[in-house]
Amino acid sequence: MPLIDSHAHLDLNRYGDDRQSVIDRARAADLVHVVLIGQWATPTEPGIHGLDEARATLALARTDRGFFSATAGIHPHDAREPTQADWDALATLCAQPDLVAVGECGLDYHYDHSPRDQQRDAFVRQLALAKALHKPVVIHTREADAHTVELLREHLGPDGGVIHCFTSDPAAARSYLDLGLSISFSGVVTFKNAEQVREAARLVPLDRILIETDSPYLAPLPHRGKRNEPALVALTAQRLAEVKGLPVEEIARATTENARRALRLKP
Repeated sequence: MPLIDSHAHLDLNRYGDDRQSVIDRARAADLVHVVLIGQWATPTEPGIHGLDEARATLALARTDRGFFSATAGIHPHDAREPTQADWDALATLCAQPDLVAVGECGLDYHYDHSPRDQQRDAFVRQLALAKALHKPVVIHTREADAHTVELLREHLGPDGGVIHCFTSDPAAARSYLDLGLSISFSGVVTFKNAEQVREAARLVPLDRILIETDSPYLAPLPHRGKRNEPALVALTAQRLAEVKGLPVEEIARATTENARRALRLKP
């Protein structure tokens, strides 16, 4: 039952010395590909800042180009940080032919770690970059659907993209589908208090659904609260199958095909 984890952060320090064991477990769980999300890094240890983390993500992806792909972007939490030189460096990084998408980028009005006007500016910059490079975009949106849809209607390029870790309601899902986007579901779909997310999953067509872990975050039940890892994406696939009343093998097949198409992953 081949599976693709379409969004994971395996470069983070939470994996430390057992990163290879995490990768081995992913392979043992029938994963055929993992998309590694490269981000801007605020200083957490000496020498790691700015786009260093995104570069490390791409370097990790290049250790096994068949099993990994990489993206790079500025998360809305960090929208206040980059200088013009950083934006130029991001454009150079995203232009690498083996970097499959721009992002994650978008709007986060839950935490507001960066001012909202700066979040919107950073999002528009990255939508323009994706359009210029003819690449899809990986979109983060939390409690900001109205503004996200507004900016996407104006700036989304023809290469489309993915709403990652969907946590909103069916109306928001419909808006994103109308824009031609795919929608990715994480372990949140297994949470007891996530009925509106499951309602949204019921209406998303089978050819527009992706699955992800957002590792190391949002581990699915019964692992909620623990460090997440790509192997656990199988639990999200199982819950989606139950929600949609389909065999899990059909969910696996569809989400794998959809990830390859939406993010232009090589077979």
